[in-house]
This record gives sequence, C-alpha cells and structure tokens, in this order.
Amino acid sequence: MNCKNCHKVLKDTQKYCDECGAKVIQNRLTPKIIANQINEQFISLDNKFLKTFIDLFKQPESVIVNYIEGTRKKYIDVLQYFAVSLTLAGIQVFLMTTFFNDVIGFNTEFIEGVQNLPGQENNPFAGIEYDMFTKYQGLIYILTVPLSALGSWLAYYVTGNRKYNYTEHLVLNLYYSAQIIIITAFFSILFLLFGLNYLIVSTILTLPTFLYLFYVLKRIFRESFVNTLAKFLITMIIYMVSILFLMVLVIIILVVKQILNQ
Repeated sequence: MNCKNCHKVLKDTQKYCDECGAKVIQNRLTPKIIANQINEQFISLDNKFLKTFIDLFKQPESVIVNYIEGTRKKYIDVLQYFAVSLTLAGIQVFLMTTFFNDVIGFNTEFIEGVQNLPGQENNPFAGIEYDMFTKYQGLIYILTVPLSALGSWLAYYVTGNRKYNYTEHLVLNLYYSAQIIIITAFFSILFLLFGLNYLIVSTILTLPTFLYLFYVLKRIFRESFVNTLAKFLITMIIYMVSILFLMVLVIIILVVKQILNQ
C-alpha cells in the first residue's frame, strides 16, 4: 500500500504516513464518512477549529508563535482558518445582498437619483458601483492582509525588534484577520436578523477589532504597554497609508474603465 499523498510505501496496519503525516484513507466516500469529518473538524467540542478560535482570544501567542516555530498539529492551519473565515464572510455577503439588501446602507434609488441629476452626464464617478466593497468583500480581505503584515513588520523592524520576518508577520496577521472576519461576519448576520443597519454594525465592530490587534501584539512580543502602543500606532499608520494608496489605485482604475466605456 502506498500513501496517496507522497506515494511512500506503507504497512497495511499504518493509520498515518510517517513521511508526510497524512491520514491513511481506505474507505470510499459515503455521507456518513463526510458527516464524521465535518463533525471532527468543526462541530465536536474537541475539534481544532473551536480550540483555535478560543485560544486566539485566551492566549494568541500559543496559536501564532507555536505555528511559526513549527507546531502545526495542535491548532488549525493558518490558511485553512483564513479560508473558513472567508467562507463565513461569503455567507454574510450572500445574506446581505439577497435577503437584507434594504438594510445594507447602500440606498440604490438615492444613488441613481443623484447620478441622474443635471450636470452628472460627464461625471467619471457616475457609473461606479458604490456597493462594490460589499460584493468583493472577500477579495478585499485577501488584499489587505499583506498590507497589515507590512505594517506590523515595518513597525517592529524600524524600532529594532526583528525577531520575526515579513512572512512570519504574515502568519500573525492571517490569524488575526481570520479571527476578526469570523467575529464580524457572525455579529453582522446576527444584527441583520434584527434589522439593524449594516454600516452602524460595522462601525460598532471597528474599535474592538483594533483593540484586539493591540492585545495580540502585546501577548506575542511581551513588551511594555507603552512600547506596544507605540508600535501599534506605527502599524496602524502604515496600514492606513497602504489602504489609502490601494483605494486611490482602485478608484483610478474604475474611473479609467468608466471613461473607456463611454
């Protein structure tokens, strides 16, 4: 018998490959097997997802630093965790655009009325979809993670703390971003069910997400409150400038596209 992942020869009694660590799968897929896998990964109380989610609040350094240092079995993989968060964000966007379109905060009739006012015929911004940030929320999350990683890496690099390289800061920010995406998606869906305005909900959730980043940095780097605060502020400045640059670039592309389509 050979491993189906790395093709190493295995004994018939082996349950895991001693080369790549993959689980030996001998049974064909059935609804029962799929249900068991879903239960093991996401539903059972001892699954990695729930443990990762809880420990990212209780002791984020245990999740992030252990992953950076090579411990990869205790918690859910960083990319898998981020993928789960994007899935929840996708469900959130689907519900918003399908069932809660009237409470998103983008009043389509009002925008169309403004665009149809006299003198708006040559406005290059007239054809821009103002709800694009909702439609492409997942893509925006993916694009902003490298920017937040750049912010935290530069903040610590220029101040002399070069313990982690950019890729390791990327891991930190992937776990952080996944955690806040999951929380934001959950509460957004919950509040939308009660008919609350999405923009109000997003504004309420913004401050705690920034405070959580400060908390993560404090736990991981174990510096004083003042030093952590200073590097947190530098991180946020670099991040905001990067986001602003990205937004300007997107707007320029949209304007150029609109001009070429006229």
